[in-house]
Amino acid sequence: MLELYYDFHIHSCLSPCGDDDMTPQNIVGMMGLAGYNVIAVADHNSTGNCKAIIEVAKQAGILVIPAMELTTREEVHVLCLLPDLDTAEQFGQYVYERLPDIKNQADIFGRQLYMDPQGRVIGEEDKLLISAADIGIYEVYDLMKSYDGVAIPAHIDRQSFSLIANLGFYDPAMQFSAVELTVNCDSRVFKQTHNILLPHIVNSDAHTLEQIPDPKNKIQVGDFYVREVIRAIEKSKGV
Repeated sequence: MLELYYDFHIHSCLSPCGDDDMTPQNIVGMMGLAGYNVIAVADHNSTGNCKAIIEVAKQAGILVIPAMELTTREEVHVLCLLPDLDTAEQFGQYVYERLPDIKNQADIFGRQLYMDPQGRVIGEEDKLLISAADIGIYEVYDLMKSYDGVAIPAHIDRQSFSLIANLGFYDPAMQFSAVELTVNCDSRVFKQTHNILLPHIVNSDAHTLEQIPDPKNKIQVGDFYVREVIRAIEKSKGV
């Protein structure tokens, strides 16, 4: 078994709340210097910068999981990890078509920049990506299974845009394999309080380069492949 330092929740400059300095090159450079083995850039309701991140990371020897931070109909954030780029782009299109047709106001929410591997801006998304998609929380597990991915309720200990904050409970019928907690959460107390028996992962949810922490958390996988990481989370191994 391999033990890999991970962070599966990083935002690029495609997320309106992500800093413009969160380019593919800068993200991979910082993660490489810090010593991460596997990462995921999970922008709000989009996989549009995954391709550039993957291409840059290949040269650095970092494994990249194509990902998205989905906002459900209930405004719950869910981390979605996909098995490959083609599948991620198909999922991204599926979600995009279910976003309301609300135009982004860059002066209020921030710019939404598509990047190439060289760090050049190749486009700017006009539709506001932080809106809620027309996908319900109880639909997410089966939806992600149809894409051979895994879904993880994001930062569930947070006071906004989380499963507990928005719904007040976790229902086993949602079928998630794991949950995400923030860095400073007391996992034992939190899960006991809310009767959550699932394993957890801890990610940075970094929106700026300064928010990328030194690696602390590891996941055990059978091999250095994206599908092995997804399988490990599904089977609750090493988290």
